[in-house]
Amino acid sequence: MVFPRALRYVDEAVSGLSDRLDKGVTLVPAILAETFRSLNACRRAGEGRFIGCAQLLLVWFHSHLWKVDRVSYRVFSKNYSPLKELAATLRKDDISEENWIALLQNLQEEDVEWRAPWLVPDEILYRCGSFDWVPLLGIWGAVGYAPLLMLRQYRSKLFIPATHGLAQCEFTYRGDNYKKRVKGISNAWNQTSRMKRVAVGPMTTLEYDVWQSRRINDNIPRPRQDDA
Repeated sequence: MVFPRALRYVDEAVSGLSDRLDKGVTLVPAILAETFRSLNACRRAGEGRFIGCAQLLLVWFHSHLWKVDRVSYRVFSKNYSPLKELAATLRKDDISEENWIALLQNLQEEDVEWRAPWLVPDEILYRCGSFDWVPLLGIWGAVGYAPLLMLRQYRSKLFIPATHGLAQCEFTYRGDNYKKRVKGISNAWNQTSRMKRVAVGPMTTLEYDVWQSRRINDNIPRPRQDDA
């Protein structure tokens, strides 16, 4: 199950996903939204249970925390599926919880393979409508995702992007105003902006390194007109 909340229990909101699949609607934004929302909740609380597809999270670990010497030519095939390949690959998944904790707590920058070996995009979707990021609608709530903060995953140079209001973009489907916000996000997806991927080095700008090390604020204010 992609969105498990309790053993042998299927949420009513999840049951409608099959109808969306029959209509050819991709579930990728919803899966990403609930994954990010659950991880954010665990990070804020310092603990918690991940409500999402653990198998997909494991694929992320295998794609970014275990370096590969060479990339298979199959990644350039239109029918290539990294999920199927990883599912068919023999690997040791009986790692204890204690070993996982030790592994993640002791990670160094050089231990991370920022770009997954199967990720070979030509373009990067980086904003929707008036949002300076990509808003994602999930099953139980919405969240903002800023691909420009993750350009290392595309082997592109990092810089300080505009993220004003990004934290406030996360909300649950409750209250009187959420339907209006959902409609606004849905409309924003009708106006997407993409950029060409450019592989350059070094991977970060000096300004980004200073900003990231200080962690001044997650929300970078929009530049004033006279500063633009």
